[in-house]
Amino acid sequence: MLLRMSNLFLRTLRENPADAEVPSHQLLVRGGFVRRAAPGVYSWLPLGKIVLDNVASVVREEMNRIGGQEVLLPALLPREYYEATNRWTEYGDNLFRLVDRKGADYLLGPTHEELFTLLVKGEYTSYKDFPVVLYQIQEKFRDEARPRAGILRGREFHMKDSYSFDIDDEGLQASYDAHRAAYIRIFDRLGLEYVVVKATSGAMGGSASEEFLAVAPSGEDTFVRSTESGYAANVEAVVTPAPPARAIEGLPEAQVHDTPNTPTIQTLVDFFNAAGLGREFTAADTLKNVLLKIRRPGEAEWEIIGVGIPGDREVDMKRIEASLEPAEVELLDAADFAANPFLVKGYIGPRALLDNKLRYFVDPRVVSGSSWVTGADQQGRHVVDLVCGRDFTPDATIEAAEVREGDASPDGRGTLIAARGIEIGHVFQLGRKYADAFSLDALGPDGKPKRVTMGSYGIGVSRAVAAIVEQSHDDKGIVWPRAIAPADVHVVGTGKGEQIEVALRLAEELQARGVRVLVDDRKGVSPGVKFTDAELLGIPTCVIVGKGLAGGVVELRDRATGERSEVALDTVVDTVAGIVGGV
Repeated sequence: MLLRMSNLFLRTLRENPADAEVPSHQLLVRGGFVRRAAPGVYSWLPLGKIVLDNVASVVREEMNRIGGQEVLLPALLPREYYEATNRWTEYGDNLFRLVDRKGADYLLGPTHEELFTLLVKGEYTSYKDFPVVLYQIQEKFRDEARPRAGILRGREFHMKDSYSFDIDDEGLQASYDAHRAAYIRIFDRLGLEYVVVKATSGAMGGSASEEFLAVAPSGEDTFVRSTESGYAANVEAVVTPAPPARAIEGLPEAQVHDTPNTPTIQTLVDFFNAAGLGREFTAADTLKNVLLKIRRPGEAEWEIIGVGIPGDREVDMKRIEASLEPAEVELLDAADFAANPFLVKGYIGPRALLDNKLRYFVDPRVVSGSSWVTGADQQGRHVVDLVCGRDFTPDATIEAAEVREGDASPDGRGTLIAARGIEIGHVFQLGRKYADAFSLDALGPDGKPKRVTMGSYGIGVSRAVAAIVEQSHDDKGIVWPRAIAPADVHVVGTGKGEQIEVALRLAEELQARGVRVLVDDRKGVSPGVKFTDAELLGIPTCVIVGKGLAGGVVELRDRATGERSEVALDTVVDTVAGIVGGV
C-alpha cells in the first residue's frame, strides 16, 4: 500500500514534549512515530510500527541464519515457574504481579528462561534432538521505578530473546559464538556504532556475559575500554587489579590520634600533613568505610555490612549492587546508627565492625600488609598505620569503588578511558542453572541421562529504534538508515494541482519498481511545512516536485549528507531506483 500523507494517521509536532529529555524521545514523539499512553508505556503509530517491524526483520533474518526457530510464548506466566528458580523473589519490585479471579498468582514476563526450559523438557528427550535454538520477538514487562527517556527505559518493551540448548559445554560455546556473530551482523546492518563489553550476569545467572552498547552520551551505562588493547567492560564488570601483598614484619605499630575538625578526607589529610609525623599523606593513604544494609530476596531482616575503599575513591553504588546481587542494598540511615551506637559516624574503622560481628568487605587494593589511616571508632579520633592482615582481617574483597579514566586496564595493557552507552543486546552463558531447576535432561549415547546446558541472548528491538535515533539525527530531525527507515524515498508535491499529481504518479512508478515510498500529497499545506516535516521524518532520499517542474526537472535531496541536485523528470524514477536498489 502506498503511504499517502493525505490520509496517513500522522500528526507531527513543532515543539518537544515537556517530559522529553533525550533526542530520541523528542524526535520520535514530534515525528508521530510513538505516543505516550502511560509512564513508560508507548503506542506505536503507523510510521513507528513500520520502523519497529524493519528492525525486527533484520533480527529475524540473522537469527534464522544461525538456525534459530521462532516461537511465541505467553507474556502472562504462572508464579510457580519463577518460584522454582527463586526469581519470583529475586526480581523484587521489578516484576508486574497480578492475581486472577481464582486467587492464583501470575506475572508479566520480563524474560522467559523458565518457560523455554519447560518447553524443551516437554518435547525433547534424546541427545539426538540437540542442539536447538529457539527465539521469540515479543513484548516484555518490567516495573521500572523511574521510567524515562521515552522508549529507552520503559515498562513495556519489544525484545528478541533466544535460548540455546546443548548437550555439553563445547556445544554451549559454539551456540554462544554463533549468537555473538549474529549480533555483530545485526547491529552492523542497523548502522549502529557499538562496542562489545564484558558484563555481569545479574538475576539471569550464568558465567560468560557480554553486552552490546550503542555509543551515546544519553546512555545509562558507563563503560571503559583500554587505550592499548581490545579490552572493554561495563563499569559494573570491571575487576580491579590487586597490587601484590606486602610484608607485615617491621611495619610501625598503629597509633590513635586526636583529629578535631576533620569532617572530610581532605581535612584529615591536611591535618596529618601538618602533624609532623615525618611523612606526607594523600587521600589514597586513607581508608574510607561505608556502612550499608543488605537484604536477600525473601528475607525480612536487613544485615549491616561495612565496605572499605581507598579515600581517594568515591563509592559506586551500581558496582556494589552488582557485586551483591540479588540482595537489596541501601545506605544506613540515622535510625540505623542510633540503634548501633558502636558505629561512630564519621570515625568508623574496621575494628568496631569486626568486634561486633559485622561482615567487612574491602576494595581489592586493600591487600595484606597495606597500611591505612582510618577511623578509630571514637568521636574525633583516627588511627594511623592500621595494617591489613595484622590489625584487621576483612571477610572478602568487593568491587565497590568508582572506576576512573586513567586507571590501569585489568588486562595489563594500557589505561582506561570511559564513555556512555545504551544497552541494545546481551548474551549469557547460563550453564545449567535453569536445567537444574527443572531437571532438563536428555539421554546420552550411552543411555544415561545428561543434563542440558543453556545460553540466553537478548536484543532490545524497541530500544534499538531509540538508539539509532540517538546516533542518527540533527537539529532538524531524524536521519534514518535506509535499512530500517519507514520508506526509501519521500516524494513531496509542494504546490497544488499538477505538482501533486506528478508526485503521485512518480510515487506509484517507484513503488512498482520495488521502492518503498511515502508521498506528501496534502493539499492546502505550505511548501515550508512540507519541507520541515520531510526533515523531521528523516526518510533517506527525498524527491521534491516543485517549481522546477515547469522546466522538466525535480529536486533530489539526500537526508544524511544534505546534498541537492536537479534531475530530469523523465529519468528520476530510474535514478532513485538505482540509489535505493529497486528493480
